[in-house]
Amino acid sequence: MEHDSEPYATDTHNVRDLYRLTVAQAADRLGITQDAVRQRIRRGSIDHDKDENGRVYVYLDPTHTEHDTVQDGVSAELVEELKDRIRYLEEESRRKDHLLAAALERIPPAIEAPPEPRETPEMASEGPGGVEDRGEEERAPWWRRWFGA
Repeated sequence: MEHDSEPYATDTHNVRDLYRLTVAQAADRLGITQDAVRQRIRRGSIDHDKDENGRVYVYLDPTHTEHDTVQDGVSAELVEELKDRIRYLEEESRRKDHLLAAALERIPPAIEAPPEPRETPEMASEGPGGVEDRGEEERAPWWRRWFGA
């Protein structure tokens, strides 16, 4: 079967309804690099063979193109869905910012600090003249204070 409409076909026949292309032609047809085609060959994810001269040929379905129409349709739909979701989340963020600002306006102003600072425990144990007065209990070792011995 001849395929005059296929510019890349190197054979005049269609093998198993696939086009036989060189690695460079397959890369161009798929819109990927030649190295990517070679990786697919190594992984066995693309049909291929070698001729007597060692040249590698790849077999592609005639419907393979640079942009798969089914994938593009799904991608376009997914992109549109993600854009809608972003718009929704941005609107929600703005709405919550306004609610937070309104709630903050209703909170009464902070209560003023007391005019005199409170007495700290260190200040309370100080004796006259600012020198700390340690009692008998504080001079004893910790274990005697703890066990009461």
